[in-house]
Amino acid sequence: MNRLIVALDVDTLAAAEALAEKVEGVAGWLKVGLELFTAVGPAGVRSLARRAPIMLDLKLHDIPETVARATARAAELGVGLMTVHTSGGRRMLEAAVRARGSVRLLGVTVLTSLDDRDLAEVGSGPSVADVVARRAALAAAVGLDGVVASPAEAAVVRKAAPAGFLIVTPGVRPAGADAGDQKRVATPAAARAAGADLVVVGRPIRDAADPRAAAAAILSELGG
Repeated sequence: MNRLIVALDVDTLAAAEALAEKVEGVAGWLKVGLELFTAVGPAGVRSLARRAPIMLDLKLHDIPETVARATARAAELGVGLMTVHTSGGRRMLEAAVRARGSVRLLGVTVLTSLDDRDLAEVGSGPSVADVVARRAALAAAVGLDGVVASPAEAAVVRKAAPAGFLIVTPGVRPAGADAGDQKRVATPAAARAAGADLVVVGRPIRDAADPRAAAAAILSELGG
């Protein structure tokens, strides 16, 4: 299994196509997030999906009916994975599951830019680890295919997750790389050792002098 998802964190289809071309044959997946989706829309996603499997990372979070309808539309774009936010609750997640078609759904647990203090400020807690564990359990119970969780919580999720439950970890940085706005980060090898099935890497590849070489180095550290 190729465990590397390269985040196309750019703002035009031309830039996304160029980065996708540079990592073609190295990255197992390409991630389209909010910035790129807002810029290029569904047509851009369809175009990129002809290059490689796509993870559509929109973190859907709304009332159940709205999320169900959005999930159904996204499922028509040819993507393989897409995200909903587990904080939307059981009914919202169940609605997404019913509408997903053949797309595998991932439940975002807690953003990697947050720590215990941030969660307390918005009324959640008592800790990131506790919230991730509870939200991952909910995701499995309602039939999601996996979760998005930082490397710091991957081991906890893996111990409790059912067989085949995907753990996708953002916040992955090569040793010595700038963490940026991420607070819960780890190296590719550490993320894999903690139980991650797939890792998402954006800026360390996008901003590298040689994105293909950077992606290949990360893939090697992941063991292929």
